[in-house]
Amino acid sequence: MRYIPHTNEDVRRMLEVVGVGKLADLFDCIPPNLKLKGALELPEPLDEEALAGLLYGLAESNRGSADRMALFLGAGAYSHHIPQAVDQILLRSEFFTAYTPYQPEVSQGTLQAIFEYQTMMASLVGCDVVNASMYDGASAAAEALLMARRIKRKKQKTLISRAVHPEVREVCNTYMREGRLPEEVAFSPDGTTDPAALTEVLDKDVAAVVVQQPNALGCLEDISGLARTVRAAGALLIVVVLEPVSLGLLEGPGKLGADIVVGEGMGLGSGLNFGGPGLGIFGASMKNAWQIPGRLVGQTTDTEGQRGFVLTMSTREQHIRRARATSNICTNAGLCALAAAIHLALLSKSGFEDLARTNAANARASYERLTGCPGVAPAFGAPFFNEFVLKLDRDAGEVLQKLENEGIIGGLLLERFYPEMQNCLLVCVTELNSKEQVEKYAAVLES
Repeated sequence: MRYIPHTNEDVRRMLEVVGVGKLADLFDCIPPNLKLKGALELPEPLDEEALAGLLYGLAESNRGSADRMALFLGAGAYSHHIPQAVDQILLRSEFFTAYTPYQPEVSQGTLQAIFEYQTMMASLVGCDVVNASMYDGASAAAEALLMARRIKRKKQKTLISRAVHPEVREVCNTYMREGRLPEEVAFSPDGTTDPAALTEVLDKDVAAVVVQQPNALGCLEDISGLARTVRAAGALLIVVVLEPVSLGLLEGPGKLGADIVVGEGMGLGSGLNFGGPGLGIFGASMKNAWQIPGRLVGQTTDTEGQRGFVLTMSTREQHIRRARATSNICTNAGLCALAAAIHLALLSKSGFEDLARTNAANARASYERLTGCPGVAPAFGAPFFNEFVLKLDRDAGEVLQKLENEGIIGGLLLERFYPEMQNCLLVCVTELNSKEQVEKYAAVLES
């Protein structure tokens, strides 16, 4: 109890103020059947060295680690090589300990780092401006829907493709629970958003339509065609990009007609890290810049004509009236954004394109090898980037278990989210998957 500064007398006086006789009385509201009877059954205490040894031993029993097994699981969180130089630069004290400044122009280094991130990411997603930044891709998508409603004002109806990641759709529903929930649009037999189904529900009351690129089934959407359809109806097109490496090969959705582009930047600089923290990418056109949540840093010159940076826009509740605030984004998002900027700068434009091409080539070769196995067929015919769906003629859950027994995390069982897709596996292949791993995967399927 050495970390608790309250004396017995302090506790007695506090209990007296709240009107109870002992600490246990504070928990009378908990039903008796939920209370622990007796002491916890804990082992004898250990010293630090012995405790560390015990924990390492427990960790050794965990086989399901991306570091210890061949990983073919993506589904929104993609494993990519993060150069050690990213962490070395990120851990510099001036970056790692920096807090979001309340007098931002004093912290020129922080503002410059944010500006560099914004500039590089805007180039990738094809938008005029990118903020700095959101918590993750799912919350960015939800914020984009709220932004679309602000822009369209009286229009409150929104549509979201069923080929958008199911957990992104779930977060959007959570954000929109006080209003009209997004209506889902079916996907076609080729795995992309069904144009006919979209046209059927796309009326004058729609504020925005959300699609994903590449989508949750790995397929590539026709962003240009969707943009024309959505704009003709007077709505905004929101595109979600959960695999940022795809932007090294695919045209930025903003250049193809998307009004708002959001995404997850975990694959740039941050790594999987047990699922977080994420990096929410958020880009839009200049005409809608003042509706963007979060912060925008701009470049200017000082009174002596030297290059400088300013916090052009900040919509945190500390800076403007609470009723007008659209964000509470703070320091942690800035650190992840900086990691992405460092990673992109280290790769360079040509290196990032090479990384994307390697992913696409590895995935194509793996797709051809695995669909050539007996009892395995492609589920969809649409083009893909580094993720695809396999349709098995046997219990896919059992196959995943056999793969795991051989040291392979084989993919995502899609019936978990799409009940109609029985025995379908979503398989992801990145630059980290070797030919030997793919051959081992195929050998398990063939056996």
